[in-house]
Amino acid sequence: MTAERANGQFEALLDYLQRTRGFDFAAYKPPSLMRRIQKRMQTVGLRDFADYQDHLEVHPEEFPHLFNTILINVTAFFRDPPAWDYLAADILPPLLERKGSADPIRVWSAGCASGEEAYTLAMVLAEKLGLEGLRRRVKIYATDVDEEALSQARQATYSAGRVEDVPTGLREKYFEHANGRYGFHKELRRSVIFGRHDLLQDAPISRVDLLVSRNTLMYFNSEAQGRILGRFHFALNGGGYLFLGKAELLLTHADLFVPVDLKRRVFVKVPRPEARARPPRPAAPGGEGHDDPDETRMRDLVFEADPTPQLVVDASGALALANERARALLGIAPTDVWRPFQELEAAYRPTDLRAVTEQALADRRPVLLHDVHWPRSAGDARYFDILATPLLGGAGGLLGVRVTFTDVSRYKRLQDELHQSRQELETAYEEVQSSNEELETTNEELQSSNEELETTNEELQSTNEELETMNEELQSTNEELETINTELRERTEELKGSTAFLGSILESLRAGVVVVDRDIRVLAWNDGAEDLWGVRPHEAKGRHFLNLDIGLPAAELLQPIRACLSGEAPHSAVTLEATNRRGRRIQCLVDCTPLLGSAADIQGAILLMEPRDDGR
Repeated sequence: MTAERANGQFEALLDYLQRTRGFDFAAYKPPSLMRRIQKRMQTVGLRDFADYQDHLEVHPEEFPHLFNTILINVTAFFRDPPAWDYLAADILPPLLERKGSADPIRVWSAGCASGEEAYTLAMVLAEKLGLEGLRRRVKIYATDVDEEALSQARQATYSAGRVEDVPTGLREKYFEHANGRYGFHKELRRSVIFGRHDLLQDAPISRVDLLVSRNTLMYFNSEAQGRILGRFHFALNGGGYLFLGKAELLLTHADLFVPVDLKRRVFVKVPRPEARARPPRPAAPGGEGHDDPDETRMRDLVFEADPTPQLVVDASGALALANERARALLGIAPTDVWRPFQELEAAYRPTDLRAVTEQALADRRPVLLHDVHWPRSAGDARYFDILATPLLGGAGGLLGVRVTFTDVSRYKRLQDELHQSRQELETAYEEVQSSNEELETTNEELQSSNEELETTNEELQSTNEELETMNEELQSTNEELETINTELRERTEELKGSTAFLGSILESLRAGVVVVDRDIRVLAWNDGAEDLWGVRPHEAKGRHFLNLDIGLPAAELLQPIRACLSGEAPHSAVTLEATNRRGRRIQCLVDCTPLLGSAADIQGAILLMEPRDDGR
C-alpha cells in the first residue's frame, strides 16, 4: 500500500474516532499516534487502517483497548528524583511563605494517569505542612482524559513493584500494606480530587499555585502545545510555578513562562497586573424598586433588539447582560449569564476582552479598540471597533462596563483599497529607494539565518520529545511483558505443583495404574504397573497399549476401553488370566474408568490393575 493511501486511511480513521467516540486526536503528533494505533492493529492481526476501522464498527468492545494503547499511561512515584528534590527544597518553601498561614493552596496535576504523580505531590506537601495542614489547606486536582486510568487512581492501591521508588521512610509513613498491595494514606487521599479533563477542549482549573504536567505536552504538535500553555498561563496565579517533564523545554514561549531552573524543567508565570478582587454582585439599577414595570420592560426590549452587539460585565467580573446580536456573534448561551466573564470563550475572541474591561473599570473612562480582526470559517474576515464604557451609578459608584461591537468591515475594505492605491503610486519611487532596499535585504538575510537557527532548535526539541515518547512506549511495553512473564511463572509453578501432586498419588498406589489417551497410547505408567509387568515407565509412555509385550492379554481390554472412551460404560471391570513379570500365572482384575478434561469431556481412560491371587 502506498504512503499516500495509508495516510488517507489514517485520516479517515481519526475522523471516525472523533465522530463516533468524541476523541479528537488531530492535535497529537502523527508519527507517535500512528505507531500506537499500528501496535494495536498488530495485536488483532490487521495491517490496513481501513480494515481496522471496519473491525471497530463490528467490535465496539475494541475501543477501550485502542484508547488505552494510544493514551500511554507511563508514570511512577517520584519520577526523576533530582527534580522532585529541587521542587521540595527550592520551590515549595518560597511558595508557602507567600501564602498566609490559613490561605488555601491549589495544585493541579494535569495528565495524572494512574495517580502516582498526584500522590507524590500529596506526600511532598504533607512533609512541609503536616497532615493537619494538608487536610485543612491543600486541594490537589488530578486530571486525565483516560477514564480507566482515573478509575485505577481513585482506588489508591498499588503493587509492591509500583511503590519501590518511594523512599522507605515515606512508604512506611504514607502507605498501608495489606494482602500484598500498598494502599495510600486515607487522610491524604481526601485532599486529592480526580476528574476527567481534556486539555484542549475543557476550561482550565483556575487560581492554581503549582501546576505539574510532566511529559504530557510532548505528545501534542506545536500548535496544540501553544494552546495548552495559554490555558496553563491562565490557570496559574501570579508567580505560580509550572513543573514539566525532562523532554519539555518551552524555549519558544518566553512570553508566557520564564525558567526558574531549566535543567529541572521548573518555570514561573510571566507576571502581569493582578486581576481585580471580585466584589459582591451589585444590585440592579434602581434597586429601590421604584421603576415602572412597563418602562423596565421597554428598556429590556430596546436593549435586546438593538442592531449593535453589546454586552454588560458587572463590577465583579460576571456577565450580566448580552443582547441577541451579541449572543449570536460571540456564541453566548443563556446559561452563561452571571457566569464569570473570564471563564467564557467570548472573553478571548476576537481579542482579549478581559484586558479591555479591566482597563475601563480601572480608569473609569471609555476604552476603544480600532479595526479588531475577526476571521470566519467561510474564509472572509470582519473588522470591529470595540468600545468598553464604564457604567456609573447615581452616587458615582461603579456598576460595571458595557462592551459594544461596531462592524467596520466596509470601511476597512475601503481603507485597504486606498492603501493599495497609495502603494501603486509609491512604486514610482522604487529607484530612489534601492539603497534602502539593499540594507533591508541584508537585514532579511540576517533574520532568515536567525529563523533557521530557531527552526533547527525546534527540530532538535521535537526530536527529543519524540525520543522521550518512544522511551515511554518501550517502558509501557516492558511493563506489559513483565506482567505476562509473572503470569507465566505463576502458571508454571501451578503446573509443577499439579504434576508433583498427581505423581505422588500414582506412586503411592500399590496396584498398577495405566493412563491412555483416546488413541489408546500410554500417558502414565506407575511403579505398580512396572512391578506387575516388568516394563519401565519410559519404555511404555507414548506407545500403543495393545502393542506392549506384557503378560496381560491386552486385546481383550479393547472393547471395555472403547466403551469407556465413548461414554457408553462409564465404569467397567474385567478379570483376565495373566502372567506377571516373574512368569507366574495370576488372576488380574482390570478396572476401566474415563479420564475427564477441564470441560468434563473424555480425554482418555484410566486402567487400574490389581492381582487377585497367584496361579500355580
